[in-house]
Amino acid sequence: MNALLAQVLDAHGGLDRWNALTTVRSTIVSGGDLFAIKGIPQDPTPREMTVRLHEQHASVMPFGAPDQKTDFTADHVSIKKDDGRVVAERNEPRTSFAGHDLNTPWDPLDRAYFNGYALWTYLTTPFLLAMPGFTVVEIESWREEDELWRGLRATFPPGIASHSTQQDFYFGPDHLLRRHDYHVDIAGGFAAAQYVYDIVDADGIRLPTKRRAYRSDAHNRPILAQTMVSIDIDNPRFS
Repeated sequence: MNALLAQVLDAHGGLDRWNALTTVRSTIVSGGDLFAIKGIPQDPTPREMTVRLHEQHASVMPFGAPDQKTDFTADHVSIKKDDGRVVAERNEPRTSFAGHDLNTPWDPLDRAYFNGYALWTYLTTPFLLAMPGFTVVEIESWREEDELWRGLRATFPPGIASHSTQQDFYFGPDHLLRRHDYHVDIAGGFAAAQYVYDIVDADGIRLPTKRRAYRSDAHNRPILAQTMVSIDIDNPRFS
């Protein structure tokens, strides 16, 4: 294992603790301009997010109606009633984004797919980098004000859905996550820099509870005038 990755995993709770757990549940409130651009502005209603830690599966409720939830895997996404009845579903959902740019509208299944892969990625970071199929190398550090953040570049395996195949993660002197860079391939591939804050200890796992994503300029600097996505995470529970 990459030496920096080993230090990062230890700082966030350690692989032994992670491997003893299977699921995380949390309350999320999300917003940002991306959803308005896509024609589906996000309201501030708290929602319950459930993510499996060792396989790519996620669900959020309510979604679209008080008695509805999503069911996401990399190759299938659906919206269901509480009793299991399917409202809408899509196989191979990634293919539906072919030809999309930043301004292409999303339908509810597009939104459900984005929510599923994004929150699965965030709530399993950095431990997903130790999953089979990931390639991780150390990259040039990033200086943020008076801190130097060491970086890891991860190449995601084909079976894992996420923003882009290659993503960069930056960690502070304490080896805790500070920033996450990627391209949003399903929205025209714009470059994003996501900053994370307010790390908490939840059942032995350390994770940030605030995330703010911005577009990046040609020098990899965040364009702070516009928040593309905001996510607040409350009461994370691992089991």
